[in-house]
Amino acid sequence: MDGILDFLNQLVFGPNDTSKIIECSANSTCEVAHSIVIALLVFFTLLTGFAYTTVLERRFIAAIQSRIGPNRAGPAGLLQPVADGIKLIFKEDLTPAGADKIVFHIAPIIKVIPALTVLATVPLGPKVTIPWFDGNWYRLPQGILNVEVGVLWILAITSLSVYGVTLAGWASNNKYAMLGSLRSTASMISYELSLGTLFAVPILLAGSMAISDIVLDQQGFFNWYIFKNPLAALLFFLALMIEINRAPFDMPEAEQELVAGHITEYSGMRFAMFYMAEYINMIGISVIWATMFLGGYDDGFGLVNGFPLLAIPVIAAKVIPMLLLMIWIRGTIFRPRYDRLMTFGWKLLLPVSILAVAWTAISIVIAEEGGGQTTYLISSAILFVITLGMAVAFARAINPSTVPTDTEEFNPLSRGFSGIILLAVGSLIAIPFAIYDIATSVLKNIQEAAAVRQNR
Repeated sequence: MDGILDFLNQLVFGPNDTSKIIECSANSTCEVAHSIVIALLVFFTLLTGFAYTTVLERRFIAAIQSRIGPNRAGPAGLLQPVADGIKLIFKEDLTPAGADKIVFHIAPIIKVIPALTVLATVPLGPKVTIPWFDGNWYRLPQGILNVEVGVLWILAITSLSVYGVTLAGWASNNKYAMLGSLRSTASMISYELSLGTLFAVPILLAGSMAISDIVLDQQGFFNWYIFKNPLAALLFFLALMIEINRAPFDMPEAEQELVAGHITEYSGMRFAMFYMAEYINMIGISVIWATMFLGGYDDGFGLVNGFPLLAIPVIAAKVIPMLLLMIWIRGTIFRPRYDRLMTFGWKLLLPVSILAVAWTAISIVIAEEGGGQTTYLISSAILFVITLGMAVAFARAINPSTVPTDTEEFNPLSRGFSGIILLAVGSLIAIPFAIYDIATSVLKNIQEAAAVRQNR
């Protein structure tokens, strides 16, 4: 028993004999094995996360809409993804007669691969030391790769996903599918400009394009970049959501206009692969956003540095609320008109993104000249007020405020930046009330079940 406790103690705090510690990067066999094992673990986690994010979405939206949601397959409906997977495997896989069969079949694969590989350069925790059968301990990073241009990797991989959508629509030989793929291409170009611009904020603050350096620079709760540039954090989140065509910004498959867009002609497992890519992308952008603006695996109090194995739970604690927020947005906010979405991207999001980058750049210069974090915070607060005022003025200039009549559709997005802020704040304020409603509903169900058992 003492030997087991001693081994667990060394696993958490490191081995007693430091001479037996070998850096994994200095051993080619260890480096190859580490990359393969970590990649498999990341893929398994993403696939499992995809399965249960679907359950989370269906149950959460059901709670919002006062419904029950899936609760039949397995305890509390937890085996619903298994039932859905079995159903899709045995569904007939149809291919349109006029389709380009080769492109039609590989398009879902092209859509899924970027979703699975986008996190390859994201560090998931500090280095851990583990024992091996040769009696040595190996120190290895909790991540697949650590490259100096990790931000460029994310931009490049996210850009590839549009090819899967475009090729799917073109190869289907369906006009609705083709229109959906064209929409995806146009929105991808529009919002990638803003996304690439906003990536400059963490790069400027950290002085590096390596994601590991960006995370290390955010050690400590008040060093998280969301406090240094909240405007960039909000815009970055919006750009990422629109980048992955997440509802209500799912213009390529707007069912009231395009049936199902680029996936109209797909069925069976190929149909499922597009949805798998969407939900994996939800997890991926949540991890990316948390890494860029919430300190990544940093818990804010330095606990992860002493206990590296806490890194994954810390990331999960940041990712799950973001998934709930995206589901909340889908369940409560309407789908904007396509031309309004494009107008928002080109006329508002891109100019305000440039302002957010300028805000950070000017604040850094002032802080370097003034010398200190306090100087940065003061200048950053002043520039925030200036930027917000300019954004509101710009939004009113491109969308003059009018009083809606009885016959006019009211659209908060048409009110520009102030409408977006209103929607975001309203969604955040509503979270505690919804949690309260869900908790009271669960307690009521438990009480009713206990009363039924007692009567029996």
